[in-house]
This record gives sequence, C-alpha cells and structure tokens, in this order.
Amino acid sequence: MSAVLDQEDKRAAHEINKLSKRLHRLVGQAVTDFNMIEDGDKVMVCVSGGKDSYTLLDILINLRQRAPINFDIVAVNLDQKQPGFPEHVLPEYLKSLHVPFHIENQDTYSIVKRLIPEGKTMCSLCSRLRRGILYRVAGELGATKVALGHHRDDMIQTLFMNMFFGSRMKGMPPKLVSDDGKNIVIRPLAYVAETDIERWAAHRQFPIIPCTLCGSQANLQRVQIKKMLREWDKQFPGRIDNLFTAMGNIVPSHMMDRNLYPFTTLKTTGVVNPEGDRAFDDDDDCGPTPSSTAIKLHRDD
Repeated sequence: MSAVLDQEDKRAAHEINKLSKRLHRLVGQAVTDFNMIEDGDKVMVCVSGGKDSYTLLDILINLRQRAPINFDIVAVNLDQKQPGFPEHVLPEYLKSLHVPFHIENQDTYSIVKRLIPEGKTMCSLCSRLRRGILYRVAGELGATKVALGHHRDDMIQTLFMNMFFGSRMKGMPPKLVSDDGKNIVIRPLAYVAETDIERWAAHRQFPIIPCTLCGSQANLQRVQIKKMLREWDKQFPGRIDNLFTAMGNIVPSHMMDRNLYPFTTLKTTGVVNPEGDRAFDDDDDCGPTPSSTAIKLHRDD
C-alpha cells in the first residue's frame, strides 16, 4: 500500500513540476514576444485576491530572479469596501512574500450598488471606476508598467463578446497604452490557459477572496460564453488553441475592413502571389498554412 502511495506522490510531483515549467515558459514567452518588461521597469501587479492575479504575481516574482534584466515589482490591491471583505488576508499574504505592496482603499462598492439597478450587469461601471483609480495609483507609485491577470481564455472570451454583442472583431491585447495615455498595460498570462491557473492556484493554496460584485453574477454574457468555449474544448480538443493562435494570424485582405485593406482601389499586379486568393478552392480546406505558427499551451515532453 505504501509503495502505491509513494508512486502516486511521485506522479503528482512530476505533473506539478511540468505545470510549473509550462507556466514559467509561457509567461516568459509572452513577456519576450511583446517586449512587456524592460530593464529598469517598475511593474505594478494588480492583485485582486483571485486565482489569476495571485498566479501572475507568483510567476513574475520567480521569473525576476532568473531574468537577464533588472526590474522591480510592487503589488497593488484596490479594497473596494465590499461587505465582509477580509481586509487582513492580502496584506498578510503579501508580507509573507517580502514584496513591496500598497492597499488602496476606495468605496467603489457603494457607488456601483447605488447606481446600478438590482439584477443589472455591474461590470462596466465597476471596471471604469477600478481602472481610473489604478491608473492614478500607478502614477503615484512611479510604475512604468501595469500588469493585469487576464489569461488566454479571457482574451478569447472577449473576442466572442465583441463579435456576438458588439458586431466588431476586437479582442483583449497583451499590451496596450491606457485610455489616459500615461500607462503601459501588460498581460503576461496571455498565453496561459485558465485550467492551468486553476491547478496552480490549488497547488500553491492561494488565499482566494471571492468577489461579491461582478464575479457573483451568474447570468453574465461572459459566463455563458465561457461555458460555450469550455464545452467546445471538451468536444473538440485543440479548438481553443486554434482560436487563440488565429488571433495572431490575421489576414486583412481576406476580411472586410476597408480601413485595414484598400479594397476600393485594388488593381491587378501581374505578379504571382503564392499566398493570395484561392477563390475556387474548396471551402472546407481550412488546414494550417505552412507558414502558420502555434503557441504550445498544453503538452510537454
């Protein structure tokens, strides 16, 4: 019996080691691909108390120790004064990491509850209030980058949200300039699958703090899209990977945006384009082109 348990322990340790390597590799790859963190940066990591931001902070702290550049980390939490919020949890946890941190106290909870009717979606207002406060704090702390915990699945869900309800092809970029023009926002978990974050959070036993605002609304459109994508991934393994990779393999000439491609002024060139139009090819021939690249998310040797 003890031999069986020992084998199970070894197997579990092996799987966690593979997960750790994958998480660090994918975060490092995203940081490099999009030049997210540069020498001398002060990265403000926004920590909400959820699994995603805990994982982000955890991985960045580890990567900083082995990175070829020097950068600082400061963890920031926005205490929105939600009733019953365990305000001692994050300070105690962050102190244990020996990482500089700042707790910003702002009662956005009361504002959202006062302005949004019961049963209506709170996300938009809550997000705007939170964003404005965090950008201000970034300036006060001298942060050069603001790191958010959005992951691969968030980015795909946002794409579908915009297509289904906004009639536009717009996702969630891994790096952007903030609305106020003063901050660079980065998403180092861009290549990481949510299921891997869930496993890592359970392994690391992060002190998760539930959200009683947007996170508690089960009827959100985003929640429904998440369920749809999870079901797709079960039925068709690899489909989500392909969707994500497609977001980085856009062909403007084969879409319909006249602002991105000069459809109205197109003229023949007389030059053969091996990757050009295939108007008479079978529609179901949707295999990857030889030049396409994919980000390896799940499998390790």
